[in-house]
Amino acid sequence: MEPIRFHNTLTGRLEPFEPLHPGEVRIYTCGPTVYDYAHIGNYRTFVFQDILRRYLRLRGYRIRQVMNLTDVDDRIIQNAAERGISIREYTEKYAQAFLEDMRALNIEMPEHLVRATDHIEEMVALIERLTEKTYTYRSDGSIYYRITKFPGYGKLSKIDLSGVQAGARVEVDRYEKDDPRDFALWKAPKPGEHFWETRIGPGRPGWHIECSAMAMKYLGETLDIHTGGIDLVFPHHENEIAQSEAATGKPFVRYWLHAEHLIVEGEKMSKSLGNFFTLRDLLARGHRPSSIRYLLASVPYRRQFNFTFDGLQQAASSVERLRNFVVRLKTEKFPPGSHERIRERVRQAEAAFENALADDLNTAVALAATFDLVRELNTAADHGELREQDVPAVLAFLEKFDAIFAVLTDDDAAKMRALGFAAASAELSDAEIEALVAERQAARRRRDFQRADEIRAQLAERGIILEDTRDGGVRWKRK
Repeated sequence: MEPIRFHNTLTGRLEPFEPLHPGEVRIYTCGPTVYDYAHIGNYRTFVFQDILRRYLRLRGYRIRQVMNLTDVDDRIIQNAAERGISIREYTEKYAQAFLEDMRALNIEMPEHLVRATDHIEEMVALIERLTEKTYTYRSDGSIYYRITKFPGYGKLSKIDLSGVQAGARVEVDRYEKDDPRDFALWKAPKPGEHFWETRIGPGRPGWHIECSAMAMKYLGETLDIHTGGIDLVFPHHENEIAQSEAATGKPFVRYWLHAEHLIVEGEKMSKSLGNFFTLRDLLARGHRPSSIRYLLASVPYRRQFNFTFDGLQQAASSVERLRNFVVRLKTEKFPPGSHERIRERVRQAEAAFENALADDLNTAVALAATFDLVRELNTAADHGELREQDVPAVLAFLEKFDAIFAVLTDDDAAKMRALGFAAASAELSDAEIEALVAERQAARRRRDFQRADEIRAQLAERGIILEDTRDGGVRWKRK
C-alpha cells in the first residue's frame, strides 16, 4: 500500500502524511454558519472531509475531529432581532437541519460538534493570552488583532500584506480600527444587540477567534489537519494562524487541505442567477441523497467542481449500476470453484483503488478502478467465468469501496421521507423491492402465475426490472 500524500496549502506541495501523535489523527473542520440552510457548495466540502476521515480510518488511524457550528455573527444577530427571538432559538432550526442533511448524505458526525456560543470562556481566555503578549489593542470597546505584529502573516495565502488595502477581501468590521487590515477578536455591543458580559468587557466574539479557541480546546495547540473551502484561506484561516501561533508560539496546523469552488452549469452559484441550490432543493426535485453524495465525491477535492443536472442523472445511473452488481453477486447462483484470473483482477483493482486515495484522495481514479472491475466481472458472469468462490473477494472489495464512498447500502426513499420529500417516481426502497420479489417467487412456486405477473408489472411501473435466472432464481435492477 502506497504512503499517504496530501497537498498542503501551507507549503504548496504534495507531502507525505504523518500525524503528530502516532496512530491518531486530529482534524478540525470549519462547519457552517447556521443562519440558513447549507448549500451544495458547502456539502462539496463536507463530503470531501468525510471521505478524508473515512480513508484515514481505513488506513488504521483513530480519528479525533472537531467541527464547529458558527451560531453568532452579524447576520444571525440581525435576523433574530428582526423576528424578536433569541439567537439560540433562531439558529436551532438551521443547526438541526444541518444535522439532518449530514445524515441524509451519510456524512459521519465528528467526535466533537461544537457551537461557538458554548465556548465564550475559551475565546475570552485566548484573547487574554494575546493581550498579555501585546498583539491586541482596544478601540471603542472592541478588541483588535494587530497583524503587523505577527511576522508570519500571509504564509498560508501567500498574500503580500503591503499591497492589501481596505475593502476587497479584507474583513469589514464596521468598527474603528488603527489599521483597516486588522481584524476583530471581540466586538463591542451595539444598542439592542445580544452580548456577553465578560472579563474583557461586554460584547461578542469575532469570527476568527471562535475556531482557534475551539480547535485548541479539543485537539491541542498543534493540529494534524485543518479542512475547509478554498474561500476560507484568506482571511479566515490566515487569521486563525496569526492568533493561534501568536498565543502559543507553536505551529497551529501541520497540513491545510482546501476544497476548490463549486460552480453550477458553468456559472458561479448565485441566488440572483437562480442557480443557488440547497440540499433540500435537490431532494424536493426527487434526486436521491446517494446520487448527490456520489456526484459530490466524484471530482477530486482540489479540482473546481462543475455541478450539472446531467451529471446528477449520470451519478444516479452509476450508483444503480453498482447496486445492481451487488444484488447480482448476492442472489445469482454461480458455477462452483474459483478462477485465478478473476482473483488477480480483484487484487489489481483493490491496489489501484487504494493507491488513488493515497495520492491526495484522488476519488476520480478510485471510481474508475472500481467501475472497470465491475464491467469486467459482469461480462465474466455473463459468460459463466465468475465462480462461486470468487464472489466473497469481490464483495470484500466492494465493502471497502463503500467504507469510503458510502452509497451502496442506503435506503434513499426512507431518508427522503424522513425529511418530508418524495423520491422520484415513488421510488421503492431495497427492502420493499426484496419483499415484492419474495412474494412473486412464492406465487410462482404455488403456480399463481397471474399474481406473479401482476407483481412484475407493478415493479416495472416503479422502474424495477426483474431478470429470471437459469437456476430458477431472480435478480432485479433499477432502470
